Amino acid sequence: MKKKWIVIPALLVPAVAGVLAATPPERDMPAQHLGPKVVVDRALRQQTIDALVAKLNDHYVFPDKAKAAAAALRQRQSEGKYDAITDGGQLARQLTEDIERVAHDKHLQVGFEPDQVPPDPVGPPPQSLADFERIVPLAVRQQIGASNLGVEKVDHLSPNIGYLALSQFPPHFLMAGKYAAAMDRLADTDGLIVDLRGNGGGFPETVVLLASYFVDQRTRLNDMWDRTTNVTKQHWTLDKLDGKRYGGKKPVVILTGPGTMSAGEDFAYTMQAMKRATVIGERTWGGAHPARPYRLGEHFFAVIPDARPINPVTHADWEGTGVTPDIQAPPDKALAAAKDLLQRRLREAAPAVTAQR
Repeated sequence: MKKKWIVIPALLVPAVAGVLAATPPERDMPAQHLGPKVVVDRALRQQTIDALVAKLNDHYVFPDKAKAAAAALRQRQSEGKYDAITDGGQLARQLTEDIERVAHDKHLQVGFEPDQVPPDPVGPPPQSLADFERIVPLAVRQQIGASNLGVEKVDHLSPNIGYLALSQFPPHFLMAGKYAAAMDRLADTDGLIVDLRGNGGGFPETVVLLASYFVDQRTRLNDMWDRTTNVTKQHWTLDKLDGKRYGGKKPVVILTGPGTMSAGEDFAYTMQAMKRATVIGERTWGGAHPARPYRLGEHFFAVIPDARPINPVTHADWEGTGVTPDIQAPPDKALAAAKDLLQRRLREAAPAVTAQR
C-alpha cells in the first residue's frame, strides 16, 4: 500500500510526512513484513475505531459527513460486525468500506502497517527546495534526483505536434527545472498533447506550476478551502517561469482515462474549465480532495481529506464524478484521436496564418 507520507517515484519518505498530497491510495496490496504477525484483538479494534472517529470529526473536510461516518462505525461496532476480524489488513479494508459508503470520498481510507506507523509530523511541511534539502537525507535526495519525477516522455509526434506524458505531479519545488526543460523542448510546436492517462496524482501547487505555461496573462485557477484554518486560498498562475511559456493560443489536447487521478484530474479539469484544452478519452477517477495521513495507533493510520478545491468557473470540483471528456475515446485510441484533431485544427488555421503574413 502506497501510504501518503509523501509520494515520490517509487520512494516512501517518512521524513517529510505531512506534506499535503492528493495522490490516491493504492488499495488491496499486501504489506511486506518480516516480523511477528500482528494479532488484532478486541482492545486494538476498540482503540483503532475510537481514534478513527476522533480524527474524522477533527479533520474531515465535511464535518456533517464525518459525524455520519462516525455514527455508521459505532452502529456496526455495537452490532458486533468487527468482532471476528483479527487480521489488520482486513480490518482496515472493512473500516474503509464502511466510511466510504457514507462519505463517498475516493481519498478517504484506513491503512494497516505491520511495522510501526510513524508519528504525525510536527511543524509545517516543506514549501521550498531549501526546506526539502534540510529535511530529507542526502541519499534519498540523490535517488529522487536520478528519477524522472513523473515526466515519462517529451517528444515530437510530428514536426509541429508535441507530446508530454506525465505519470504524477511531485512537489512543485522539485519540478521547476524539469518542466522548464520539457517546455523548452516543446516550445517550437504548433500544438501539444498532454498525456495523463496513467497519472496517479500529486500536489495542487505543481498543477499551478504546469498550468502557468499555458496562459498569456495572470489567471485564476482553483481556489482551495482548508477546513483546519477555514481559509480559502486563491491559486493564480505564476508570473515568472524557468522555461519558455507555451502561451494561451496554441491548441492543447489532454488525454484522460480511469487511471487519471487526483492532481491529474485537477490539471485536466482546470484546463478544460478555462477553455484552454480539449479533453479526449474516458471519464477520470473522481477524487478531488487533498488528503494527509493521521496516525491511529502503532499499526493503523487514516488518510483523511481536509481541504477541497473550488473552481472559479464551475464553482464545483470533480469529486465523485470525474472529469468528463469533450471527446469520448477508448484509452488505447485516445492518442490517435488527439493527433488527428490537432492536425485538422492546424490545417484549418494555416490559411489564416498565411493570409496574415
